[in-house]
Amino acid sequence: MKTTNERYHVPALVRSLEVIDCLTKQGREGATLTEIMNTLGYPKNSIFRITTTLLDLGYLSRHPESQKFTLTKKFLAFGLHAISDENIIEQSMDIMRKLRDSTRAAAFIGVMNEGKGVMLEQAPGGYPFKLSIEPGSQFRMHCSAPGKAMLAFMRDDEAEPILKKMQFPGFTDTTITTLRAYRKELAEVKELGYALDRAEEFEGIHCVGAPIFDHTQRVIATLWISGSSSNLPSDTFPELGEKVKDAAARISVRLGYETSP
Repeated sequence: MKTTNERYHVPALVRSLEVIDCLTKQGREGATLTEIMNTLGYPKNSIFRITTTLLDLGYLSRHPESQKFTLTKKFLAFGLHAISDENIIEQSMDIMRKLRDSTRAAAFIGVMNEGKGVMLEQAPGGYPFKLSIEPGSQFRMHCSAPGKAMLAFMRDDEAEPILKKMQFPGFTDTTITTLRAYRKELAEVKELGYALDRAEEFEGIHCVGAPIFDHTQRVIATLWISGSSSNLPSDTFPELGEKVKDAAARISVRLGYETSP
């Protein structure tokens, strides 16, 4: 699109942003160097320099077999405030409150940034014992329902770098302390559609979480409930899991996610 200020534009920056825009439209499928070049009509050397720079800086990932580039979640750092405050939270609060009311448990929503979980907002529970977490607080990925819910449904090329760097400190008798056991847990999460925290970081605290997807079919957030083990006993996990999964799915639809027919 032509503008009156075009003479002040930086050509290399314009091309870089066009590459990012091109890959955004490709979503999870990504695009090869040649496909980007053909779409944008720029010389191969120019596209090579741009993609190499973005790849080295961590803004792109490249599939080892297909050689297709995709955007990484590092871009989330630029728009985290806008995304969380104006979109995810706005689209989630009424559903979170309904989930809280139906389970009486505290409901939370969070995202992953730079391989770490970050809680964005909460709806306090209805039990006398109330869990409260300060917005912006981080949560561990290996022993939390929201962490498992996101990692289980992330693409392999996004999840693997995080898993390979992950530490597994033990906190309780139920904490998962090996990568092998954690991979098995993630496979079960993917089959069920929801994740569990069986008092794995704090004694007597249970959590149930599910992933939230956007219009590109990517996991961008997670919804979960937390409460004492007496209020959320393990025999209620299947029922609670379905409720959390359903609530997360409704938020996903609002964010443009389309379920398979």
